[in-house]
Amino acid sequence: MLVLGILLWAVTHLFVALAVDTRKQVIATIGLNPYKGLFSLTLVLSLVLIVIGWKAMPEGVLYSPPAGLRHLTTLLMPIAVILFLSARAPTDIKQIIRHPQLTSVKLWAVAHLLANGETRSVILFTGMLAWAVLEVIFINRRDGVWQKPAPVGATKTIISAVIGLVVTAVLIFTHRYFTGMPIISGGF
Repeated sequence: MLVLGILLWAVTHLFVALAVDTRKQVIATIGLNPYKGLFSLTLVLSLVLIVIGWKAMPEGVLYSPPAGLRHLTTLLMPIAVILFLSARAPTDIKQIIRHPQLTSVKLWAVAHLLANGETRSVILFTGMLAWAVLEVIFINRRDGVWQKPAPVGATKTIISAVIGLVVTAVLIFTHRYFTGMPIISGGF
């Protein structure tokens, strides 16, 4: 079920970049809002399958990463969170990185592969990494030359980064509750 969820997630997202004309036909046939609803429902289903598949999969170990790599993961994750949030926030990060949200997913996946060698972790994070890499390739092919957005200034960029750091702190303390995997002792 984990693999099925990851595939459903990837195919649903890649459909937008790869099947532009088919997507337009579907929207013309059923309407924009029903399309958005179906798209969202499919993504929710994929996430449910990923969670159920994750919990159902035995905890086999493929490799044991050195403990020091967990510290690298801890350093990479605030960057990933800031990038993820910057995709929708006014920030000059978009002057440097064309796809901050997908770059965030790639960084998140790599960071977690550095710290986790369990079979289910490797399947999840490798699958999401592969999807994000393909998504960037296909979006770039579809959209052509990158048109950078207008700069918004350092203040908005700093505010977005600070919000990203706060979100990171919350994720660190709540990670155990939504993943079952504690990062630090304690929590909320």
